[in-house]
Amino acid sequence: MTTTATLDDVDTLRKLDPGRMLASVRGLPEQSSEAWTKASGLKLPAAYQDIDRIVVLGMGGSAIAGDLWRVLLQRESDVPVFNVRQYDLPPYVDERTLVIASSFSGQTEEVLSAFTQALKKKSPKIVITGGGDLLTMARANGVPVFTYQYTGEPRAAIGWSLMPLLAIGEALGLTNGVERDVNEAITAMSQVVSESAEEVPEADNGAKQLARALHDKLPVIYGGGALTEVAHRWKTQLNESAKTWAFYEELPELHHNAVVSYALPTSTAKETVVIFLESKTLVHPRVRLRYEFTRTALKKAGVATLSADSEGGSALSQMMSLVLLGDYVSTYLAFLYGVDPTPTTAIDELKSWLKQQK
Repeated sequence: MTTTATLDDVDTLRKLDPGRMLASVRGLPEQSSEAWTKASGLKLPAAYQDIDRIVVLGMGGSAIAGDLWRVLLQRESDVPVFNVRQYDLPPYVDERTLVIASSFSGQTEEVLSAFTQALKKKSPKIVITGGGDLLTMARANGVPVFTYQYTGEPRAAIGWSLMPLLAIGEALGLTNGVERDVNEAITAMSQVVSESAEEVPEADNGAKQLARALHDKLPVIYGGGALTEVAHRWKTQLNESAKTWAFYEELPELHHNAVVSYALPTSTAKETVVIFLESKTLVHPRVRLRYEFTRTALKKAGVATLSADSEGGSALSQMMSLVLLGDYVSTYLAFLYGVDPTPTTAIDELKSWLKQQK
């Protein structure tokens, strides 16, 4: 087992991190600032405001950005957002449905498939991408495009995926005052960096402590309300960066199923750690009561629990501060397992295999 000193040895961490994931994680506040500066000038045709619903086509990190945006938008707009992680476009897409296709590489085959179908519809469309076939298709069909360049893994580019969505909501008049929230979120994320960076010793570093608690355990992340999709993000980051099994659950839904199952099998209960994502304003008061009950129930079943606190006042600040904390935790956990957090070899192998099946 890795010793405590390892997480406090910056030189050792850098040797375990040839892909520089820690630098990518640390750079999220600056990335988000740059992305917002570029996206805030986004102009859309006036006709795009005449919509009944929005569909976001995306997978992986791009899809998570869509999930976060959906949660934020539903707090102040009556226009629903549907996140589509499939090859096929839903049949309800029509001329009053805004279709947003988002792909870091522009080569995501599920997104390309659904976007190809969208091109046959009269629906308004927007593309968010770093290039690839998606960019080519958009330009060939006169679809507005937000392009960006980022050197790093797609999941680390969440600022570039989320900020243009926030700008789209503002441009369509669905939200108001987002720039204020973005600035607060950048400040909150900068605070997370100051508390969680690699040079901060484990004794004072909550991210390192959480990673230590999850080492050789099964992580399960609990979130309520707007934090549900943040819990989802933690789960995927633990999968991709730490290369470990992880799950997430939503409150209060889990009280209608998962709460019954805590004790069995006993071997799993003993090896599971549940992390509660905390907010005093984003979680309904009744759900906060359920947090309390759930902690007690888990303790009785022999399941360890921990908490992760959000920073800032706005929903965006609290969500993004917890997103960044989860990114740090997953990266530190990778180091404890002695694995490079950057590559996702199994995903690359799947893509190669799928190409051979055509």
